[in-house]
Amino acid sequence: MSAAELSFDASSGDPVGAADFMPEPILSEPIRQRVVALAAAVLTALPNDEMPVALRKVAKFAPNRRARLGGAAIAAQLTADSVFRQRISGRVLADAGELGSAVLGGMAPAAADPIEVAALAYLARPAGWRELLDAAGQAVAAEAESTAVAEHIRDAETRAARAEHDRAVARVEADKLRDELARVRDELGQVREEARASGKALRDAQAQLKRANELLSIEKGRAAKGHGDHEAELRRLRSRLADAEAAAGDARQAARDTRAVDEARLWLLLETIGQAAVGLRRELALDPAKVLPGDTVAAAYADMAGAPTATNRAQDADDPARLAQLLALPKAHLVVDGYNVTKRGFAEMSLEQQRNRLVSGMGGVAAQTGAEVTVVFDGAERVHGLPAPPRGVRVLFSRKGETADEVIRRLVRAEPPGRPIVVVSSDREVADGVRRHGAYPMNSESLVRRLTRS
Repeated sequence: MSAAELSFDASSGDPVGAADFMPEPILSEPIRQRVVALAAAVLTALPNDEMPVALRKVAKFAPNRRARLGGAAIAAQLTADSVFRQRISGRVLADAGELGSAVLGGMAPAAADPIEVAALAYLARPAGWRELLDAAGQAVAAEAESTAVAEHIRDAETRAARAEHDRAVARVEADKLRDELARVRDELGQVREEARASGKALRDAQAQLKRANELLSIEKGRAAKGHGDHEAELRRLRSRLADAEAAAGDARQAARDTRAVDEARLWLLLETIGQAAVGLRRELALDPAKVLPGDTVAAAYADMAGAPTATNRAQDADDPARLAQLLALPKAHLVVDGYNVTKRGFAEMSLEQQRNRLVSGMGGVAAQTGAEVTVVFDGAERVHGLPAPPRGVRVLFSRKGETADEVIRRLVRAEPPGRPIVVVSSDREVADGVRRHGAYPMNSESLVRRLTRS
């Protein structure tokens, strides 16, 4: 490199050519933490176009979490991106006031915190910034060493005071032990006297025991006689229990016979109703329904680009949850407020991913329950390239000037009275509206939990 090429960088005070080969200084942990804290504090002041892509997510953190959670990313960006470091240093020095001006001039005020001076010097990199950084590092190390020495002195003083206290306690305990020894000797004499009295009492107790054994023999004879009487009474009670069990068996048999008669009557009634329904269907000559009420509403949306149509239903399945119980009702129709559900279950996804996740999950619900499923999305904007819906699922998009809530109400009003209609939406207005037309409103969370489990 020629002498003409060896110019100086005004921001760092080092020759440009030399700076290219000089490694980044290794910061002590206190200085590194202060550098990250200063950069995190002014990070949100940068315009969006000046914000590095790697730190845009960090900038959204709360101020008290930004340095803690994004510290590594901020430190790496400061090391690798000199332009970003200059932008940060300009705002940090402006906030630092007179101290920032002094550091920018290559001076370190005597009363200033060495960690703060080192952090500002690292960010601003004025002439001689490495010397300021080394001096601050040495000051921090000296302060840490001084603190450690003071701590050792305090520990030594504490241990000495504790030892003196232990000696005083030991002297008090020795005096107590001597008093205790004298008291134990007195008690020992009393125990000896009590032992002699106890020996006399023991001999008296042995004589009483002998008399008690004689009385026990007499009571055993009486107990043997009572046991014989008890056995006789027990045999009599067992005989009565057998008679009662036989009577209970007869009663159970009578109850089974009565239930069989009732079941036969019920079967005959159901068979009569079934035969009557078959005869009525034959008399009215009704063909199986080929068009469902929901299809009449869906036909109005068939001209929309990408709007899929319904397919046939699948098999039934059972589930103890309330939503599954409603879907297990005959010919149930499940109507889902699409974005109302996805915003509560998959809000982190894009709208396209939310739609695909919900529609594919509803395919599983339709396959498990056999219910007719209609998913309604707000679709003022035209949606192109939608994949075909799963078997048993109808997908509708509202037209321009119309909301998904209005389409849902139209679907509910199109159904005949008595058909079980389940509407999934956490919108209170939608729930109240469909309830007035005989539908069962359910919260979006119930469907989200079911889709999460499956």
